[in-house]
Amino acid sequence: MNVQLNSLSDTRKSLVVTLSSEEVSTERKAVVAEFVRQVRLPGFRPGKAPASLVERKFAKEIAGELQQKVVSRAYKEGHEKEKLDVLTLVNVEPGEIKVGAEASVTLTVDVVPQFELPTYTGLEVKVPAVEISDDEVEQILNSLRADRAEFKTTERAAQKGDYVKLAYEGTVEGQAIVELVPEKQIYGKVPQTWVEVESEEDGIIPGLGNEIAGLKPGDKKTVAVSFPAEFPAAPALAGKAASYAIEVQEIRERILPEIDEEFLKAHRADTLDGLKTDIANNLKLAKERDVHGAKRAQVMDAIAKAVSFEVPESLVESETQQVLRRVIGENMRQGVPEDVFEKNKEELYAKAREQATQRAKLQLVCERIAETEQVKVENEDMQNYVLNHAMRTQQSPDKVVQELSKDREAVRALQRSILFDKAVDFVVSKASVTVLSAEETAALAATAAARG
Repeated sequence: MNVQLNSLSDTRKSLVVTLSSEEVSTERKAVVAEFVRQVRLPGFRPGKAPASLVERKFAKEIAGELQQKVVSRAYKEGHEKEKLDVLTLVNVEPGEIKVGAEASVTLTVDVVPQFELPTYTGLEVKVPAVEISDDEVEQILNSLRADRAEFKTTERAAQKGDYVKLAYEGTVEGQAIVELVPEKQIYGKVPQTWVEVESEEDGIIPGLGNEIAGLKPGDKKTVAVSFPAEFPAAPALAGKAASYAIEVQEIRERILPEIDEEFLKAHRADTLDGLKTDIANNLKLAKERDVHGAKRAQVMDAIAKAVSFEVPESLVESETQQVLRRVIGENMRQGVPEDVFEKNKEELYAKAREQATQRAKLQLVCERIAETEQVKVENEDMQNYVLNHAMRTQQSPDKVVQELSKDREAVRALQRSILFDKAVDFVVSKASVTVLSAEETAALAATAAARG
């Protein structure tokens, strides 16, 4: 057997493996012998049919099995001889395989790139202190009350938190929005809809809720609205300044429920102080998760900046498809139509590929860190995944295990994901952490906001 190694790039190699005619014949004899042993032909006991008859009757199947055997042997011996750290078998060109002739198999593989591990212990990270203020607890408490609020009709002027029923019709530079986006009537003209006054979250029309405070039933007003630069729900309106003529039809004020025994019971608390304690504990857990996430993001960013190497194309493409599936899925759940993805597919792919390249790079570095530090995926890690996934999807753990057992590639992907997370958490555990004061956190947030 002869093996020729060709370098297509730092991470992509071509193995041309040539088997002699004798080696091909040996493989074929073994295949035929296996067929003779397994096939059942009328008039012959199992395993006793003449080889010549079996060869004639199953010629196509034997040729297919021989090709698989030759390719498998070529890959195994070529891989071992060149001692390649193969990441992905990208392509196989088996060539023509026939008795009495050499067989030449060309295997294209992506290999794990060579790089020096950057310093990954003692990395500096800065995170806010986990502090819970009385104001934050009160905000959550008021939010719980708002969830159970009643809305009663009022004739007074609209105030923050009220819901206003109104009609509107929009234009952009004098042109009716219904003409700009005829398939999106809701952005152009509606006879009635409800809008929350000065809500923290935008409604259908961005910023409209901020323009209706102080209006009374029967009032009419023309308001200015600016659509964001990126508006996937209706791309024709992205970045446009619009004018909306509105007419108020009805105002309903939010009546918050009393914090009585019924309210406390609904939130599994005996007293108001007990409910506030529960809220504070939940806030603390949420902030601790945010802090841990911030630590992970900072160490991954530091590692990515500290090392540079070519990332194998097959790994980048695989990660890109995962990113695209996630982004498209999230947007479709938010109501973005499919034609928007088609129109912006090149931009979406470019952004997804950029994210994927970074992710793939970190994946390789973290696998090397895990190997160096002997971080491994244990049975307990897999069991935890099964239990958590079963709870999220409301399935039995046994069903989750059955589904995984049918897909080896899914199991390998899961193991890589777990190993990645464990390696990052190891780096976080070795980081040098600075806890910022409230003033420092506010200043840092203001700087980040100023940078856009």
